[in-house]
Amino acid sequence: MQIYRIPFQAMACACEVVIAAEEEQAMFTIAQEAIAEVKRIESKYSRYRADSIVSRINAQAGSEAVLCDAETSSLLDYAQALHAASDGLFDITAGILRRAWNFKLAQVPAAADLAALCALVGWHKVERSADSLRLPAAGMEIDFGGFGKEYAADRAAALLLERGATHGYVNLGGDIRVLGPKPDGQAWTMGIQDPRQQEKIVASIPVPEGALATSGDYERYIEVAGQRYCHILNPHTGMPVQYWRSISVRAPLASLAGSCTTIAMLKEEQGLAYLKAAGVAYLAIDQQGEMHMHAPPRVMEAVPT
Repeated sequence: MQIYRIPFQAMACACEVVIAAEEEQAMFTIAQEAIAEVKRIESKYSRYRADSIVSRINAQAGSEAVLCDAETSSLLDYAQALHAASDGLFDITAGILRRAWNFKLAQVPAAADLAALCALVGWHKVERSADSLRLPAAGMEIDFGGFGKEYAADRAAALLLERGATHGYVNLGGDIRVLGPKPDGQAWTMGIQDPRQQEKIVASIPVPEGALATSGDYERYIEVAGQRYCHILNPHTGMPVQYWRSISVRAPLASLAGSCTTIAMLKEEQGLAYLKAAGVAYLAIDQQGEMHMHAPPRVMEAVPT
């Protein structure tokens, strides 16, 4: 059985489908189906596409409700559950804060600008029925960026499993969903990047199944007067989180792993307590560079460097 790697671009990042198979053409066929599923989800939910359901909802802010199909309603239910679980910190209406933060320009927004945008944030303001959603104020937006990639990874992996693939994984820009171990039964080994040295790996995580996701303050950020400001923004204040350099989580699904990393970053000093209560394995690196790990034996292992 040979391991095949099929790279592709989607969701503004480098992606890869990895499958161990006996027959190359059959493997390639199902890999293309998985890639098509990722791109379907991107097209349907990207805020960058005027014809996406997200863009149509945002365009109607302050006006009419927009009908939502079953898949979209399910994702909105998930967003609502995350909002509740995070004490309002995970909020899909907070994407508008990007209007104040330009991570290509080393400048901190004015407090008045942030306050004006924060007034448009709030999942509790959203009006929903069984099959529709309405944003009550003009200028409000929703954005599935907080879990869209992870959802796509889970959907692509589910399709591969349905087609009979049992060894491999889907990697969407570091959000990884594993189908099953290598053909010899060994776990796939995933490296965790040093948040301060791009080429350095600080830990190795064996993942035989399930998912792995990482959030950090190094993906998009600016530095002003020696202070780092990253793209993960507190919806209540409009300001970036500062407590953690990165948090990686292992969980059964990529959606859960990714949501947990983001919520833990947003909870700052309460992040580890949240992850322990969630019952997931994690590796967190604080602003002093110290690593904090919690997992059953051999789920996560630090690698000396």
